[in-house]
Amino acid sequence: MKRWPGVKLCFALCALAVPILLWLGIALAADPPDDWKKITDAAKKEGKIVAGGPPTAVLRKQYKETFEKRFGIELELISAPGPQNASKAMAEFKAGVRYFDVLHGGSGTLEPLKNENMLAPFMDYLILPEVKDPRQWWGGHLWEDNVKTNRFIYSFSADFSIPPFYNTDLVKSGEITSYDDLLNPKWKGKLGLFEPRIPSAGQGLWGFLMKNKGKEFLQRLAHQDLFIHRDGQQLAVGLAKGTLAVALGLSQRFVDPYIRGGLPIRVLTTLKEGVGGSNGFGTVAIMRDAPHPNATKVYVNWLLGKEGQELYGRALTQGSRRFDVDTKWLAKLNTPAAKDVTTPEEFEKVRFYGEDIITEWREPAGEFARKILK
Repeated sequence: MKRWPGVKLCFALCALAVPILLWLGIALAADPPDDWKKITDAAKKEGKIVAGGPPTAVLRKQYKETFEKRFGIELELISAPGPQNASKAMAEFKAGVRYFDVLHGGSGTLEPLKNENMLAPFMDYLILPEVKDPRQWWGGHLWEDNVKTNRFIYSFSADFSIPPFYNTDLVKSGEITSYDDLLNPKWKGKLGLFEPRIPSAGQGLWGFLMKNKGKEFLQRLAHQDLFIHRDGQQLAVGLAKGTLAVALGLSQRFVDPYIRGGLPIRVLTTLKEGVGGSNGFGTVAIMRDAPHPNATKVYVNWLLGKEGQELYGRALTQGSRRFDVDTKWLAKLNTPAAKDVTTPEEFEKVRFYGEDIITEWREPAGEFARKILK
């Protein structure tokens, strides 16, 4: 009987040792692999990384400065709409020019390059354990090209499509509770829409409406003399000036300066149809035969690390899938990160991006838009 205290102490020490050893194992596993220094040194010799990024000055300045300070490698961030960068990269690739290393985009933007065999297998470029480990990511590793087994376009964000924005001087509270209300003749010439004829948030919404409301609804909506533009800034200005009552498919970052300035713009959260699951401008792919291969490895591992994801998400007001990146602030903007409000299984029911959705809904919706919108 006298031996029990010792046995208990042994069990207690073992119980304490197990989590410590596990923690040490995780800590050691998280250390950069031996070849990481070789890669970063080779990247510095290459001198730069060229990335086609989103059209936002906030990201371009802070993101660029942080990366360059961290690694001593120049980041040439070409800020332009995703389809514009993708088209340029495709034309250059066909001409034998290798300029872009990495491209960012939204849903559907980078698929044409994948279809033309212009992208590199993405996982070949992931080096750091904290990036490679699927347990770091809500839902594990997810892909925009989710139909076949070869993965080229990584999807690192998961949230929800932003509801429309409206001018509170023109739209009364409770006046619009369904997309059907937008068909009211009162709103003719007062509705803005981000360009749905190209891969964009506008096309995503157009596809969502085609799935949930049908083509006849879209035809009636088209008769409302929509103000269509591929520059979100123009839609935001229209809302701020009151020439537009409602703007559809518009990203939060375009209206934020006007909202902070006290102008009468609010998000329309009362629509009964809800919104679809989105990955925003949260996809990334690597060009095949990238001109700066080592710098590319450094960039994508930093992008998908904690610091890169925090900077990117803040600049574009979208939710990273990394568990260690705070995204709860997005709830204040009525666009919560998926990981904060639902499970991967439930999110799958409302997901409205990915190669399968693009093929079934978004591209057919874009084609229909090109047919009926003049």
